[in-house]
Amino acid sequence: MPPGLRCAVGRWEAEARILLRAEDTGGGTVVVRVGSGQRLALELDADESPSATAPRIVAVPTGGAVSALPVLPDAATWVLPDLELVRAGAIEADRLHPLVAPALVPDRAPGARLRTPDPVVGPRVVDCRGARHRIGLVDGVLAALDHDPAESRREELLAALTGTPLPCFQVIDEAHRRPQCLPDIRERLNHGDTAGALAAVEALLGPAARLRDGDLRDDLEAAALRRVAHGLFRAGLDEPAPGRLAPDPHWPREGRSRPRHATFD
Repeated sequence: MPPGLRCAVGRWEAEARILLRAEDTGGGTVVVRVGSGQRLALELDADESPSATAPRIVAVPTGGAVSALPVLPDAATWVLPDLELVRAGAIEADRLHPLVAPALVPDRAPGARLRTPDPVVGPRVVDCRGARHRIGLVDGVLAALDHDPAESRREELLAALTGTPLPCFQVIDEAHRRPQCLPDIRERLNHGDTAGALAAVEALLGPAARLRDGDLRDDLEAAALRRVAHGLFRAGLDEPAPGRLAPDPHWPREGRSRPRHATFD
């Protein structure tokens, strides 16, 4: 091995066997690129399971046959930057992305993971008709704590008829449609942290919230459809059955996906 390289040699054999099974070349040699035009050959036993003896790292064979050998991907060649930082003590495993930490440090002791604070911690205060009113979770939904049920129902009807409700109910409506924490929720959804995104929604609106039309609902629906499409793809069901037509993307949908406990109006 050339000195000074941060290669993940301990992972090469397992990664090479995955590559050989995928390529199905019938051979047992994989080329490893180690930078600056240097290449090595990793020779494995024919046995599918990890061998008792370490794989042999030799010089790349000469001749045209080397071009037909599979090449180990760079991601499997080098020590991952996140793992290197953890090993060096530069960061704690709890600072990693929630989907990355279990993969890189599977045996880490469970602890209090650092995360984005909940969007709502206790009642929020809103200036409403010259007074300071509170908004908080009641029976699993976001509610105006300083307005009686009859007044709350009247303001909801007023908003449904395109009227302008009191400030407390305007804040509640905005939280359902376009909350301030929406960028954080979108980032979690884009990185596959669906559980974290739903936890943020529930902390804001409550586990029994009925999602209203708006950006938040659209983003959650789009994420749910992506998960369904990915599941169908992995199951090999993303193509229509023989003799069946693929659905027209312009056909109207008959229903909407619902995230966890939340329901829709």
